[in-house]
Amino acid sequence: MANLYGVETRHLNQAIKRNPDRFPPDFMFQLSSEETENLKSQFVTSSWGGRRTLPDVFTEHGTIMAASVLNSTQAVEMSIY
Repeated sequence: MANLYGVETRHLNQAIKRNPDRFPPDFMFQLSSEETENLKSQFVTSSWGGRRTLPDVFTEHGTIMAASVLNSTQAVEMSIY
């Protein structure tokens, strides 16, 4: 999603952590260990290296809210639509 909005992943994560009240559970949630393993197996992801925490995922409304907390040209344009 960071790539979609033209920002670095860390920038997206920081914006979300600074605005937790904008991301209720029906906008964003964390995958379980089982869901993460299933997702990794579907994409043939390496099991070494990578994430230390379970990934957050966004609903359609969550992606729009993420655009509203970012300050990039792509995010601003997408939040207008």
